[in-house]
Amino acid sequence: MPPSRPQQPQQDWTPTRYAHNGDVQVAFDRLEGSEGEPLLLVMGLATARFWWPLGLCRALADAGFAVARYDQRDAGQSTRMPDTATTNPFKALFGKRGDAYTSEDMTDDAIAVMDELGWERAHVFGHSLGGVIAQRIALRHPDRVLSVTSSAALPSDASGLRVLRYLRFGLLARLARATFPEGREGDIEAALTVWREIASPAYPFDEAAARAWVEAEVDSGPRDTKAQSRQIGAQWHGAKLAELRRPTLVLHGEQDPILRVAAGRAAAKAVDGARLVTYPGVGHDLPAALWPEIARQVGDLAAAAPATRK
Repeated sequence: MPPSRPQQPQQDWTPTRYAHNGDVQVAFDRLEGSEGEPLLLVMGLATARFWWPLGLCRALADAGFAVARYDQRDAGQSTRMPDTATTNPFKALFGKRGDAYTSEDMTDDAIAVMDELGWERAHVFGHSLGGVIAQRIALRHPDRVLSVTSSAALPSDASGLRVLRYLRFGLLARLARATFPEGREGDIEAALTVWREIASPAYPFDEAAARAWVEAEVDSGPRDTKAQSRQIGAQWHGAKLAELRRPTLVLHGEQDPILRVAAGRAAAKAVDGARLVTYPGVGHDLPAALWPEIARQVGDLAAAAPATRK
């Protein structure tokens, strides 16, 4: 699921490029004018890279990062994979195996993007499912990752029934039951419904700004249960989170309606030296008022990481 209040005209980003991981094309772009330490952004469940708010990306650039973002497979402009037998995200979440691809494949997509960008190593910042993938990128490719920021995410080695302790099912059930018209208007209404439901109760929700962005960058991901099922069902066979050996920052909203704060606490506890920052009144988004603070936190984390090798 995405952070909040996106307002990002396409001209602020370079033209879409594609990296290749086997037969999978991975769409990505880079924030125009951003220079410094490489920072790769990983978005959440079946949602496009457009859901990263421009204001947050600019704050990260001001903190000294060259900012790039990409669409995971089965999201945005990246390759959509063939349908599988499991089309219900809940069944996929608690299933014993995925039948589309592995989570290792998803981490390798990120490395393909870094290769195309010419980045030997990078800081990685993921939100929601993107936070899980960020953790796993560092576990599978430790020589390519400088630091990890995991936001509103599960611990990367939580799976199956062990996920239950971290989930809040009320919102997930409501979203699963919601129906929308077919086509563009239905996609817009689905995206706006997600925005409203995950918004932070202690911060204002700008309905007009959200609608304007959604209408400009409409994304079918919020209601593509088949793609969601394939991503959720991608099994991880790699190292335990306790083996992560990179500077790690864990961010979590205290009013997150999808994942309990316990998920963030467990992730931070598992990684030696990880720092946990929780935000009162914050949901499963990242409110605009916090963007400078989040950029500062990510910048401080980068300062503790090994120097970038060109």
